Amino acid sequence: MKIFIVSMGCPKNTADSEHLSALLKAAGHEVVDETGNASAVIINTCGFILDAVKENLDAIIDLEDLKASGKIEKLIVLGCLVNRYEKDLREEFPSVDLFVRSEQWEKIIDFLGGTFNSNCRAVSPALDKKFWTRYLKISEGCNTLCSYCAIPSIRGRLRSVPLKTLIDEAMMLCAAGAKELCLVGQDLTVYGSDFNDGTSLRTLISELDRELPKGTWLRLFYLHPNRVSEELIDFLMSREKVLRYLDIPIQHVDPEILSRMNRPCPEGHMMKIFRYIRSLDELFTLRTTIMTGFPGETRKKFEKVLDFMREIEFDRVGAFVYSPEEGTRAATLDKKVSEKTAKERCSEILALQNGEIAYYRSELFEGRELDVLIESIDSEEGLAYGRSFRDAPEVDGVVVVEGFDAKSLKPGDMVRVKIAEGIENDLYGKVID
Repeated sequence: MKIFIVSMGCPKNTADSEHLSALLKAAGHEVVDETGNASAVIINTCGFILDAVKENLDAIIDLEDLKASGKIEKLIVLGCLVNRYEKDLREEFPSVDLFVRSEQWEKIIDFLGGTFNSNCRAVSPALDKKFWTRYLKISEGCNTLCSYCAIPSIRGRLRSVPLKTLIDEAMMLCAAGAKELCLVGQDLTVYGSDFNDGTSLRTLISELDRELPKGTWLRLFYLHPNRVSEELIDFLMSREKVLRYLDIPIQHVDPEILSRMNRPCPEGHMMKIFRYIRSLDELFTLRTTIMTGFPGETRKKFEKVLDFMREIEFDRVGAFVYSPEEGTRAATLDKKVSEKTAKERCSEILALQNGEIAYYRSELFEGRELDVLIESIDSEEGLAYGRSFRDAPEVDGVVVVEGFDAKSLKPGDMVRVKIAEGIENDLYGKVID
């Protein structure tokens, strides 16, 4: 059967969808790249926050319309949204053929036909066709239990992927053309702690750094700040293939707010860690996420966040408004902040980041040479677009490149670029190699 997979939400879902694609192919099915060629559609959903829920419901409605018009025969809804709202979804969408919770791959194969191979770790082509960048999900679930987060109730407790499985998969991804592996999990710093055998993130990184082909980029996402130490930073910076880029979501800096979030942090720890990184390498790229409008956030507490941003000068910042999620402890807290105020504060954060801070950080690279992974080429304009070590896929800036041979350059190539100008989140330069 010809099957199209719609992957919603975060990179962890992307990794799941690509694993499912491999399982479907092993079972004898064909995964196609558009709904027009498909007999069945599987939507891998996200149910993390209310906005994501609404977006996913709209997507299911659109797919229901395709089925009603006879353009597809079967519709399967998979993933976090089902984990969280299965009963409601069954009532709301009676025309859906199958609802499947996360990782229940066998149910999909049983429904569509074919033999399920639980040991299959075959690497399927990237769903977005960008074979040069792949996600490697190293764990599932979370034990941290932040008061605002529904992930533990949706995905369960921490379950690390065995070390050998990850090394084998990483090698297969590189053999299939990957030049950048993005390690994802709810919190990379706790990888292996559930094995109780000494396996850790350092173990995994050491193995990957040793085994992967020369020149491979390793990009790390989602490290809980409380578990980032000077020793861990020293270790990561000593690894040849680990990019000098870390995504460390702080969410907030005020001690009372962090305590209410169930993310209490030793006083001064975050400032100490970020300053330490900056002291080792001024060009190290720091990405973070900040939440506004959490219950109890006063103007004075919010100002601490702005002051922290000015001090650390993050390269990349994602900001979002607190959403009171059903079943979370934070949803019961007092001292609510109005949605209007929360949105205004979110805008303030983005204005500060995308103004003076982003410009300053980008200008640091003017006159420097960077390796750039090319993602697209506009032959008419004579421009190519790619990413450097400081640009994560989909969420960060780009490097706009000129001065290349259009006949020989192609997406997935790595080129050396001299940066002429940095503007906000993007860099502009010319190929020198």
